[in-house]
Amino acid sequence: MNRIAKVAVLAGLMATTAACTRIETGEVGVRRSFDKTIETTELQPGSINQTIWGEVLTFPTKDVQVDIADLTPLASDNSTVADFDMSVIYSINPTSVAELYIEKNRGFHAENEDGDTLLMYNYIRQLGRNAAYKVARRYESLKMADNRAEMEQLIRQEVVAQLANEKLEGAITVSQVLVRQVKPAANIVASANLLVEAQNAEKQKQVEVRTAKLEAERIAALNANAGATKYMEATALVTIAEAVKEGKVSTIIVPYDFKGIVNAGNR
Repeated sequence: MNRIAKVAVLAGLMATTAACTRIETGEVGVRRSFDKTIETTELQPGSINQTIWGEVLTFPTKDVQVDIADLTPLASDNSTVADFDMSVIYSINPTSVAELYIEKNRGFHAENEDGDTLLMYNYIRQLGRNAAYKVARRYESLKMADNRAEMEQLIRQEVVAQLANEKLEGAITVSQVLVRQVKPAANIVASANLLVEAQNAEKQKQVEVRTAKLEAERIAALNANAGATKYMEATALVTIAEAVKEGKVSTIIVPYDFKGIVNAGNR
């Protein structure tokens, strides 16, 4: 084989290699012929397919994430949530790729930065929005964050139910819903703070009332026992007087306001 022939063969091999598309893991390919018709046999991961005649479209099928942001659903207390962000993660059955691409409205799909078609991306996004608005209506605005995990499950159930209604449950699998942010309206937060302050003030006043009541009861108890106190003082004086009379006491400390008379006797 002469040099020109070798160069021609090498150039042909290079052209053939360059005109091929390899289907990567996690995606499926579909061939579109030069006349724009779509072949219904999916090209599986790992296969290398020529693109000299026609082209190969690639579709990610595993763990496609749909981000849904800036929702403002209505809560059960009729307040509007300021910001509600979430993500829906879904997968496409590899054997349903060609059917979905051919039969479903092209507006249901989207395209990523690499030029791959995200099957049913916009459709899942709309289902997620609808489900979020429906589920949020069950919760008070300030309690949504505490019930985030439960809301995620309910939103997923709503999306799955809608897919079942459209007979798409075998073609699309929703694996997870993530509620990333729930932000109540500012006026709701302000009202809640005022309520907490009022409740704390009420508790403080209740403590003050209980304290005053106990003090009043203490004073009443002392006043009620005033006669008993005088009797005890008189008894003590009699005891001292008898001790002095018997000579058992030689010294007595007398208060400055003492009004009684003590006879110490002669020793």
